[in-house]
Amino acid sequence: MPFPIAIVVIALWIITILVIAFLCKRYFPKKEELSRKIIHIGTGPVILLAWLFNIPKNIAFLSAFLITIALGINYQYRLLPALEDVERKSFGTIAYGISITLLLLLFWPRYASSISIGVLAMAFGDGLAGLIGRSIKSPKWSILSQTKSIAGTFTMGTVVAITTTTISSMNNLDIQPIEILFISLIATFLEQISPWGIDNITVPIGVTCIGIWLVGT
Repeated sequence: MPFPIAIVVIALWIITILVIAFLCKRYFPKKEELSRKIIHIGTGPVILLAWLFNIPKNIAFLSAFLITIALGINYQYRLLPALEDVERKSFGTIAYGISITLLLLLFWPRYASSISIGVLAMAFGDGLAGLIGRSIKSPKWSILSQTKSIAGTFTMGTVVAITTTTISSMNNLDIQPIEILFISLIATFLEQISPWGIDNITVPIGVTCIGIWLVGT
């Protein structure tokens, strides 16, 4: 696909996710975190699009860097409330941008598959864990002032395993079941012990590094 068209496709994807999030914010105002989770989950696949379209490192890094700066400004001034409308103290949105920017700087595109696993572990795993954990009643506990639940934790581990398996199968990475289990456990552990939203840094970077160590690609 020609480079300009690839950029347009990625931009349209991001705009679509933002529109959906803002509509949810408007029509479901009592569900404070829904719009934020939609953005959290929906922006993850952008890394797959960048990989699919062979986006060059300089373009990918610069885009992520500028978006992270914009997220920092939004965190301070709440220009787009749908991104930061949470009651608890969280730097998660900014951390999300920082982690992706660092991964692109250090490992793109040589380790694109491992970066994709790391980013989607955060986007899908943590995003769905937050939604399901709040929707399903299950035993809860507190770690570093964070409330966790069996439903959310199980969702995190399961989704990471499914995501890793899917990426491995589609790209012939031959990641073994025991390695998939290990990646899932690491991702779940990092999500458990990272307060204030910094799991958006620890999970993508940690999982990516584990993926590079296990897969080498």
